[in-house]
Amino acid sequence: MEDQKQNAAYSGRLAVVVEDESFEEEAIRLAEHLGTLLVDQSRADDFPLRLVLGERGLFLQDNDMQMQGDFTQMQKRLTPANLKSEMLVRAARIKNPQTTPVAVDATAGMGEDSLLLAACGFEVFLYEYDPVIAALLQDTIRRSKEVHGLGQITQRMHLKEADSVTALSDLPFLPDVVILDPMFPGRQKSGLVKKKFQLIHQLERPCENERDLLEAAIKAGPRKIVIKRPLKGPYLAGIRPAYSLEGKKIRYDCIILRV
Repeated sequence: MEDQKQNAAYSGRLAVVVEDESFEEEAIRLAEHLGTLLVDQSRADDFPLRLVLGERGLFLQDNDMQMQGDFTQMQKRLTPANLKSEMLVRAARIKNPQTTPVAVDATAGMGEDSLLLAACGFEVFLYEYDPVIAALLQDTIRRSKEVHGLGQITQRMHLKEADSVTALSDLPFLPDVVILDPMFPGRQKSGLVKKKFQLIHQLERPCENERDLLEAAIKAGPRKIVIKRPLKGPYLAGIRPAYSLEGKKIRYDCIILRV
């Protein structure tokens, strides 16, 4: 029912546009999944938002902007030396893992945090409930698997289009780390939101059930939960973490559940 409500929100507001006839079957499947229309380019401007599919991959556009996931822009951050200075990597680090550490990114968005974790050795399971964002992220991962230096990393990223509150309650494995980066009212106007992601924020709702999200993460039984917040933002669901790592604009709150 939740998926039906989410998809119904796109009706009349978003269309799928195909640039090349060779991608028409894929575009039809995407439009059916989203419960929206597949239109040709002559009708594209009739819709405030368009998902355009073609040789370049999948991208989202309105009348002023367009965006597409691009992990190649992050490659400099993925070197071993640079990864050590990434706040998220430091926050998620597991001491003396006996096997490959496993992370769940419960609020995947466009997957940049998951890419950092995969680059430093985590097997990462990404959950994204918005089907448009999930489609964009899946396309980003697909294209990145063909890029030298990204292919092996993105093989460790496993995307699921699902409500993470439900998914965390029924994981078939015990994660080491759960990552939470929920939107919340007011964030859309924050300087943390890059211009290229303004289109995404036309789709995704602020987090309305942050306590449910945190409780589901706790029930999943990870060693720690890492929560990304604006530097001066409140604690998620009012729960004080064991410690926080602070940067200039953001911080990571770390809740320790087991050693």
